[in-house]
Amino acid sequence: MKRGKRYQESLKLIEKGTSYEAKQAFELIEKMPKAKFDETVEAHFKLGVDSKHADQQVRGVIVLPHGTGKTQRVLVFAKGDKAKEAEAAGADFVGAEELVPRIEKENWFEYDVIVATPDMMGIIGRLGKVLGPKGLMPNPKSGTVTMDVAKAVSEIKSGKIEYRLDKNNIIHCPIGKLSFGADKLDDNYQALLNAIIKAKPAAAKGQYIKSISVSSTMSPSVSVKIN
Repeated sequence: MKRGKRYQESLKLIEKGTSYEAKQAFELIEKMPKAKFDETVEAHFKLGVDSKHADQQVRGVIVLPHGTGKTQRVLVFAKGDKAKEAEAAGADFVGAEELVPRIEKENWFEYDVIVATPDMMGIIGRLGKVLGPKGLMPNPKSGTVTMDVAKAVSEIKSGKIEYRLDKNNIIHCPIGKLSFGADKLDDNYQALLNAIIKAKPAAAKGQYIKSISVSSTMSPSVSVKIN
């Protein structure tokens, strides 16, 4: 695939075969030619596990120290007092059964995360075929099926992210915006790295973290040292 001029210029800044300390890697990305928007910075962790086995899954949630730089729109499925709590906590949309036809028939997806109280999961289950492929199904493991909807909403709004393995045993995660600067990006990166290390499955054998790289939306990947 032919890459653009900006990408080629960025590539010249990276020493071939070199892995950098995380903060150095972010400083390097900062020096690269910029896009006309505030690029998202991502970290990519290749793990020595096999995601096909249930006992080698790696997933979890973390509130990044400096957030992600993106304002998440939250939809909450709840009724009564829990619906009021969700609204007070800053949920963008709150409702129950009446939202199902809107999502099913009108393709309504103006939200980034769905939170639900456990009693709502029977209703949401009917939307599995629609929400599942978009990664929007609430899940107790990610803290999005809970009675404490206020806490869930405020954590999501303050920079809570979910990390999980893809089918290639890689975790791809946003850790902020380029405008954050190297120090804040490094803080967020270290928090995520520590969470992934703590989430190491007991069944994982051999080297757990195989490789790490970071990149912005438009930049090439920069290899990070595994300390």
